[in-house]
Amino acid sequence: MTSRVMLISPAISAALREARFDDGCPLDPAGLRRARAAAGTLPAWERAWSSPTARCRETAEALGLDAATGPELAGLDAGRWRGATLAEVSAAEPAALAEWLSDPGSAPHGGESVRTLCDRVAAWLETAAGTSGRTIAVVEPEVSRAAIVRALGAPDQSLWRTDVPPLTAVELSGRSGRWNVTVGHPLGGAAH
Repeated sequence: MTSRVMLISPAISAALREARFDDGCPLDPAGLRRARAAAGTLPAWERAWSSPTARCRETAEALGLDAATGPELAGLDAGRWRGATLAEVSAAEPAALAEWLSDPGSAPHGGESVRTLCDRVAAWLETAAGTSGRTIAVVEPEVSRAAIVRALGAPDQSLWRTDVPPLTAVELSGRSGRWNVTVGHPLGGAAH
């Protein structure tokens, strides 16, 4: 059985624009406009999911998806770094940030490691592989990155070497253990 999974990154928000660890902020007005403009451009789907974050739920709604939320699709738990910019963390905890970026098993912020994120997303993909038809999920960029890493069998530390711009889709097709990946096409010509 061939399964199809389309992972859509959320529209722009202040946290994404400022390179800030997610703090639950909503989409900004420009992001909401772009998401609404892309509504109606998605292929037919059987299931719709969303990360529980505000910007993913709002993007899903703007795209016209009646999406269920799933904790397994949550963005990476950044622990005490939540709401801080990368520059702020780099200034305050340079060694901890360097460790976190280089060691996928590390979680110096008290949250979740990259490896744990990749394992969680891989488990969700295994479940999706057991279903026929298309699943669409609006997820944080790091969730799409984790799916790409695991689908390709790449090392977990390669998560940081993949860019996932706002309102773009990563598509996986195949079955458990063998995925083909299409990355980075914008939804409905949405500008970034």
